[in-house]
Amino acid sequence: MHKELMKSLKNNRGFTLIELMIVMTILGILLTLSQPMYRESTIKAKEAVLMENLFTMRNVIDQYYVDKERYPDSLDDLASDNYIRTIPIDPFTKSIDSWQLIPPPDGYSGNVYDVHSGSDLLSLGGTPYNEW
Repeated sequence: MHKELMKSLKNNRGFTLIELMIVMTILGILLTLSQPMYRESTIKAKEAVLMENLFTMRNVIDQYYVDKERYPDSLDDLASDNYIRTIPIDPFTKSIDSWQLIPPPDGYSGNVYDVHSGSDLLSLGGTPYNEW
């Protein structure tokens, strides 16, 4: 029995160095090809978050105006008056302080009529995020 076991172990050989190198090369190529798709999907996710944050803040600014007949003086007013729980983080600048505040037209009171991202990066569609 011992001889049979030793004989079967001698016949079972592992992978050769060439086979391992081929497998590693194929894995490297697959990883290289998948990297741009992963990067694009993370950018798309950040763009979706930015669009949702802008939509929410613009709705809240409009509601603030309807209720108080003036625009907020800052984004902090929206949080302190319970129109929004917290000021959202800009997903591209990773900050709540980078939002670009657009003042209202002449004749309206307050300082925040609209809000844009503070990022100067370009979207996947080619438009700057600070123009969204």
